[in-house]
Amino acid sequence: MPPKFDRKLNQHGVKGAYYGGHWVDIEDCAGTYQPDSSKCSSCPTRTTCPRSQSRNASSSSAPPNSIYDVIIIGAGCIGTSIARELSRYNLHTLLVESADDVSQGATKGNSGIVHAGYDDKPGSVRAKFCWPGNQMFPQLDKELRFGYQKNGSLVLATNTKELEVLDDLLARGKINGVQNLRILDKNELFEMEPALNPDCIGALYAPDAGNVIPYEFAIALAENAVDNGVELRIRREVTAIAKREEDGCFEVDMRHWEPKEYVDVRKKMGKSIDGTETKEISLLALVMRLCISFPASIAVMEGLIKFGLLEPSSKDDTKMVMTIVAFISTALVLFLPGGGGKGRRGSSSALKDIVAKCPPPVGTGDDGKVSLKDMFQGGSGSKNVQHGVTVALEKVKARYVINCAGSYSDQIARMIGDDSFYIKPRLGDYILLNRNQGHLAHSTIFPCPDPVLGKGVLVQQTLWGNLILGPTARDMHNEETRDMSNESIQEYILSKCKKLCPYFDAKEAIHGFCGARSKSSRGDWIIEPSSKDANFIHVAGIDSPGLAGSPAISVYVVELLQKAGLKMPLNVNFNPNRAPIITPKVGLRGLKMGPPGKNDSDGKDEAAMAKNVICKCEKVTELEVVRALRRSLPIDSTQGIRKRTRAGMGHCQGDAENYDCECRVRAIISRENGVSVDEVGGRPWPATSTLTQRWIYKDEAQKEGLEKRMNN
Repeated sequence: MPPKFDRKLNQHGVKGAYYGGHWVDIEDCAGTYQPDSSKCSSCPTRTTCPRSQSRNASSSSAPPNSIYDVIIIGAGCIGTSIARELSRYNLHTLLVESADDVSQGATKGNSGIVHAGYDDKPGSVRAKFCWPGNQMFPQLDKELRFGYQKNGSLVLATNTKELEVLDDLLARGKINGVQNLRILDKNELFEMEPALNPDCIGALYAPDAGNVIPYEFAIALAENAVDNGVELRIRREVTAIAKREEDGCFEVDMRHWEPKEYVDVRKKMGKSIDGTETKEISLLALVMRLCISFPASIAVMEGLIKFGLLEPSSKDDTKMVMTIVAFISTALVLFLPGGGGKGRRGSSSALKDIVAKCPPPVGTGDDGKVSLKDMFQGGSGSKNVQHGVTVALEKVKARYVINCAGSYSDQIARMIGDDSFYIKPRLGDYILLNRNQGHLAHSTIFPCPDPVLGKGVLVQQTLWGNLILGPTARDMHNEETRDMSNESIQEYILSKCKKLCPYFDAKEAIHGFCGARSKSSRGDWIIEPSSKDANFIHVAGIDSPGLAGSPAISVYVVELLQKAGLKMPLNVNFNPNRAPIITPKVGLRGLKMGPPGKNDSDGKDEAAMAKNVICKCEKVTELEVVRALRRSLPIDSTQGIRKRTRAGMGHCQGDAENYDCECRVRAIISRENGVSVDEVGGRPWPATSTLTQRWIYKDEAQKEGLEKRMNN
């Protein structure tokens, strides 16, 4: 029997929250983690975003002479960091993403570690940005409230030779400017982390290392950027880039795609396949409403005056009142449901009725399997995996382009004739364990680094309390690592992690996933103007520790734009603050659970929504789902809500036989977006998982197989 480790570690959202790197008890969250909403950029709204774009995004029918100052290609943690930094300035900026949401590439599939920077080669681009970026996270989290835990990291040594490596890492860290590093002896190490391998004799401790949920970090950045004026379009695949001779601007061609299932449903319903009214209908409707509203208002006013129900004191008063009423009535006609205003208003259907129409979640089969090529353009959210159909071809112009396209960045560079680098993708696979395993490792635990593969696997408690194991480091140019079986991947992760923390229970695995790292042929990050055009800036080949460096990278990119000649007046209305989506809870206090219909609201009563539990495992409420939908980014799938609220991310992984949270979420999206439930996307399976089915907690054979592979 393994020893018992009787310690309880904090879990974000449970009796409190992480704020600025440190824990805040729920009693102290008001005014810190939970700010006055009137002071935040994401002010309350009652409508959701249009399909596949932010509310403020210019349509594809924008005037032909409209020119963006900057177009950012790629909405991972790098692209969204740059977008948010640019929103400090009075610029016309467009952020485009080829996948169905922000953060769908490498940002979605990594460890979420905010590295300290002690192992980066001195003088490298990585070393230049990692530590400065690390130091920016506490303030960033105080502004954006994505959840940042400064938990520290440990590099373990099990013999004297490995202790010498730790000394080398300590010296390297000091050269890189990393502060507060020190070597722990065995006693201090086990006092800090009692569940480690008993063979450990010391560790390098970096107290400034931390962790985030990487996609929640990117979502927070993107929300705040859009709130401050940046436009976003998703499902836009860049197909060509050309330089215009007449004005020196870039012309970027994009393919707007939508999932085939969505397109087929829209066709059957007689709706436009791009999610909007057709231009002709929109224009006609606008003209008709204008023609009807003014005369009708004037006629009503004349009638009221004729019958003595309104007695203006003069003819001028009459004209003024008639004009005011006409204006108000026109505004009402234009912006009430069916009017010309942007955003969508929900339907009045009861949630239980929508849930009853919802197709069951997918948890078996291979239709949603993600290939390596798919991972370059959004993985499970890519055009290929979702059998995307082109619904429009768009052309946009910009003075500057920033290439943040991750594993696809070399292909974007080729579009302007730049072949100065290429991407060598490396896959990293993970296994996620249940929350009941998170107490085994508070710090991020690394082995002594391999001279070739680097940091290697890790064991870490996530922000939300799970235990994460991995990653692999599978170079795709290496046939042996590229073609590893699912079983071999699992064995590699579990057996290697066991050498760090031998007491975790592999049977508690609930999820597996993979991310593609965009390692460059240069062996370092590429942050520079293109040799082909000084107004085209590469931010490419950003592998680990890219997340840690992202805030500092974004500041530097702004400097590059300024040097390239972009005038950047300050945005005097810039608001750095964002309210969180999740509300901290104390167990089930104040919450209600039950079958669909028992506690559901009508979408208007916030008090009722705050009590209604939509996901039992993670205690996600209807209000949190609605809050996410009414923010500044477009959401049209349960995957989008899953990343923002954790609905479906718990122990049962959205099992329909447990609480059917995925169907409940689909119903809320349907109601809020004012669309049929068949137009709402679900979670694809298996995506990048190495598990044979989504609901592993019911599969004893698979759980026993994992335990066996852990002990091999």
